[in-house]
Amino acid sequence: MKKIPVTIPVESYLPSELSPLRAAIVEQAKEATAGAYAPYSHFHVGAAIRLASGTIIKGANQENAAFSSGTCAERSAVFAVGANYKGETITHIAIAAEKGGDFQSLPISPCGACRQALLEYEQMQHAPIEVILYGSEAVYILPSVASTLPLCFTEF
Repeated sequence: MKKIPVTIPVESYLPSELSPLRAAIVEQAKEATAGAYAPYSHFHVGAAIRLASGTIIKGANQENAAFSSGTCAERSAVFAVGANYKGETITHIAIAAEKGGDFQSLPISPCGACRQALLEYEQMQHAPIEVILYGSEAVYILPSVASTLPLCFTEF
């Protein structure tokens, strides 16, 4: 038996240390939380995707009494890109979450289903998508979606 350590590259910044480009997409993700429909969890998640053209697409979580019928912010945004901007390259995704009017102090990360959905877009475009996870006290930046899912499922 051989143990294989698995690590992921994460950079941590204070929100004030973000570049103007990163700060702008984080603001869009924060604004996107207002579009959440979360009457059950009261946890509002917003995602903002930047395309290479500079276009920003937003998504927000949408809950439903039949819980599996809802969707996460990340998938609502990336599926909107797939449906409306076919063939355009995604360069960044930023994610923010708030509950009770306060943004989370530490970043939240996408669920496994969102990671896999985003990974497929990253693989389809043959270019990394930078992942920016916002928290009011720290912002985590990962170089790609694949880095969020180190033992990811890919085509075979």
